[in-house]
Amino acid sequence: MKFKWIRKCVSIFHGQLSRRTTEGRAESKEKMTSDLVFCTVCASNQNRSMEAHRLLKEAGFEVSSFGTGSAVRLPGPSVDKPVIYNFGTPYNDMYNELSSRDRKLYTSNGVLNMLDRNRQIKDHPERWHEHHKLFDVIFTCEERCFDAVCIDLMTRGAKLNRMVHVINVDIKDNREQAAIGGKAILSLASKLSTCRDVDSEIIAILADWQDENKTLPVLHQVCYF
Repeated sequence: MKFKWIRKCVSIFHGQLSRRTTEGRAESKEKMTSDLVFCTVCASNQNRSMEAHRLLKEAGFEVSSFGTGSAVRLPGPSVDKPVIYNFGTPYNDMYNELSSRDRKLYTSNGVLNMLDRNRQIKDHPERWHEHHKLFDVIFTCEERCFDAVCIDLMTRGAKLNRMVHVINVDIKDNREQAAIGGKAILSLASKLSTCRDVDSEIIAILADWQDENKTLPVLHQVCYF
């Protein structure tokens, strides 16, 4: 409490210095954020991974997103009748097709709004297993996606011997929870971006973050490219 009070006094009596210090820290943080390359992963690269992708991108982070499923599945007329697309199908094509098929249905269930957001971020959903990019931190949004990413990385054989932190933030696959989970992932990415050494500090940061997000169970695994 005393430290906070002293900081407040300094900002009052040395406003100009405080502003310069804040600007310096902002510049330093900007440099550090550019060093970490992030990735978000869910099953279909439609809802959870794309909301987190959007927030991280808007915050200035370098980020990509993927899905681990065999195909892209969207809510359809009923629970047992999903709309299925191949990975690589443009979000814009999905939007136009579903809009012409039943605009009222796909507006009411949120699919058109989701696709409209997605097509403003990138062209199409991408499958994790088909990419060749390197990342520092991979955020998965479901335990089965976490398992799929970890198993795939182990299967690749760690040929580059490059470390990557795979972190699962368990998020239910609906609009409301995707929004909450996306903000939580952004918060964690922001904490990691201020590290001097992510590899040595990540456990403490995850513990601190988990205290702030008790409803979002987290898993962590070190893997290699």
